[in-house]
Amino acid sequence: MNRPARISFVSLGCPKALVDSERIITRLRAEGYELSRDHAGADLAIVNTCGFLDSAQAESLAAIGSAMAENGKVIVTGCMGAEPEKITSVHPGVLAVTGPQQYESVLDAVHRAAPPQHDPYADLIPPEGVKLTPRHYAYLKISEGCNNRCTFCIIPKLRGDLVSRPAADVLREAEKLVAAGVKELLVISQDTSAYGVDLKYATSSWKGREVRAKFLDLAEELGGLGVWVRLHYVYPYPHVDAVIPLMADGKVLPYLDVPFQHASPDLLRRMRRPAAQEKTLERIRAWRKICPSLTIRSTFIVGFPGETEADFSMLLDWLDEAELDRVGCFRYEPVAGAAANDLGAPVPDAIKDERWHRFMQRQQAISRKRLKRKIGNRERVIIDEVGPGPGLDPGIAKGRSKADAPQIDGAVHVASHRPLRVGEIATVKIERADDYDLHGTAVGYA
Repeated sequence: MNRPARISFVSLGCPKALVDSERIITRLRAEGYELSRDHAGADLAIVNTCGFLDSAQAESLAAIGSAMAENGKVIVTGCMGAEPEKITSVHPGVLAVTGPQQYESVLDAVHRAAPPQHDPYADLIPPEGVKLTPRHYAYLKISEGCNNRCTFCIIPKLRGDLVSRPAADVLREAEKLVAAGVKELLVISQDTSAYGVDLKYATSSWKGREVRAKFLDLAEELGGLGVWVRLHYVYPYPHVDAVIPLMADGKVLPYLDVPFQHASPDLLRRMRRPAAQEKTLERIRAWRKICPSLTIRSTFIVGFPGETEADFSMLLDWLDEAELDRVGCFRYEPVAGAAANDLGAPVPDAIKDERWHRFMQRQQAISRKRLKRKIGNRERVIIDEVGPGPGLDPGIAKGRSKADAPQIDGAVHVASHRPLRVGEIATVKIERADDYDLHGTAVGYA
């Protein structure tokens, strides 16, 4: 082969899987491989799968099937790879199947199918690695796996127990990203607030001082890099309270992504949710007292086995009191191997759908009310898209305030007297709000 081998790549699933894809692609590019947008014409294809839900597994199998049909030489990795028989029973012709985080095994399979032709003078990789996100934001994964045993989740089975990265390693990666132009770091893991427990909060050397592998310490250090720092997948352990003053002081974004999942104490016990406590509303009020601008995002499950109408009504009442800013809701979906499947009578699909619609209507009203309070405010907005483009009017850009994470939250639609650039942070006067988005005019540029 006279030219470098070309590899097509499909990345499915959550941001944590996206980071795995970035690491694999960075290694491939460092070894001289080229990336192809299309399976057809590539020397082989890689599919990074998601195995969390049956619907995600079906999507992964479909993606593998497309790669097999268009290319024929396919390597499979990711969460679904932890149960390879589910893949090989449907697609016996795949070249190799590896589990999540098994980067070396993926590279070995690639080397066997298409040996590398590395030219160290031509194949230069940026120090921050290859990213699959836009240049102005990046996901920063601080740990792998999870120690929790939530009954609806099989992530520990797929990814193992918690394995935290030393604080200095995380901070070095963050510093490289910032030097490369990243303006927003999205901190992710399966359980961000449990960071460092497995390391017993051991210190590591960073810029001449010792930094503990601890949630608060890491947040404080990241907050000193001069960019937006957004905290995702934060379980409400008591020590999370200590990070709220950092938000009030502007060191990290006043944003918490807390997966509450439900409000019924009985369901939370059967879900085996960590830090599940009936005083959650008091803690939310305390957080907002310290940091009034705090945005709280969460996810919930309706239709969990055994969920009664009384449980669901309790959830709706809780929503009214909590007044969360951003909320996602999922219908419970049985997952093979999940203990929750046997904890109660299945909720019929029709009732799941009806509860989901009632939940979303209730939250929509809450979101609308909270967004209207921002009319007249001046908000800092990071620009993700500029018009004209799909869904964008000429002269209107689309961005996010400090209250909005990419892909999952709302947006700010920005009119401007001069063209805005992707990645630019502008000051926007908010003029109107709808159910999920804000609209305004840029009045300052940085």
